[in-house]
Amino acid sequence: MTYPHKVTPGHALAPRASVASLVPVPVPAPVLVLVLVLAAALALAGCGGRATTHHKPGTSHQEATGSSGTLLPTRDEGGHRLREVPTADAPTVKAEARPDSEGGWNVHLTVERFRFTPESTGGAALPGRGHARLLVDGRETARLYGPWGYVPPGAHTVTVRLHADDHTVWAVAGTPVQTAVRLDGTPAPATSTPAATTPSAPASPRPTPSAPASPRPTESRPPDPGRTVTLTITGKTVSPPPSRIELKKGERLTLRVTSDRADTLHVHGYDRELPLPPGAPASLTLTVDRTGLFEVETHESGLLVTQLVVR
Repeated sequence: MTYPHKVTPGHALAPRASVASLVPVPVPAPVLVLVLVLAAALALAGCGGRATTHHKPGTSHQEATGSSGTLLPTRDEGGHRLREVPTADAPTVKAEARPDSEGGWNVHLTVERFRFTPESTGGAALPGRGHARLLVDGRETARLYGPWGYVPPGAHTVTVRLHADDHTVWAVAGTPVQTAVRLDGTPAPATSTPAATTPSAPASPRPTPSAPASPRPTESRPPDPGRTVTLTITGKTVSPPPSRIELKKGERLTLRVTSDRADTLHVHGYDRELPLPPGAPASLTLTVDRTGLFEVETHESGLLVTQLVVR
């Protein structure tokens, strides 16, 4: 005799699993595709992508730069708007042109309250940061992301203008921060650089005979040639063998390199390059204005030529 199963209060019979309940239910193909697309979209949204310093969608470079100065409606000849800052906070720039041994001119910049930031070009305009632009005879020819630039032969006037990372022009009293240099020996035209200018001799009511003559010896003194290091590359061999060149910050260095094949010399950290023609010496001059260890290599052959140690 069988007895029915007794159910006590608070308990329930466990349901029996049937064969039908274990068979997977097929999912329609369109539904499956939709699920996969949504999952991929959510994954991409969660990653966020690489961070960028560029402006937000729907805004221009000039409108996405916070409160760094005052954006003026005025534009330079290249269409870049001016960004007004107080004189006390404004950067300054001076330029010196030196003849290049192979023709043209090497232009050296001296800046204050300003540093070159090639890594953030296109981002927001932060105080005292950005790049410079060279205008040769009134026409923009190059950007500078460091203190050195080159002007080919035939130029008469070089103007150097300071820009912010968002490509606006740093300005004071409605005029760009810039300086100009004559390459033909005549006096440079008036510039709008906010750097302090010394009054000319006629402005003094009673100039003494020695007053105007005092600065002339300093201005006509030739620049310090600095150090010259001569290197020779033959196949995979560098002579003298790669070593460390000890330098002081601000020192001027000339690398004179002769390679038996066409190549390119690259100074890391300064982003300076020098084409090496086969069998002919080539020279690269730079002022080491930052401290650290910097390697000098060739692009094509991948050779370590030397190392610069700047203290």
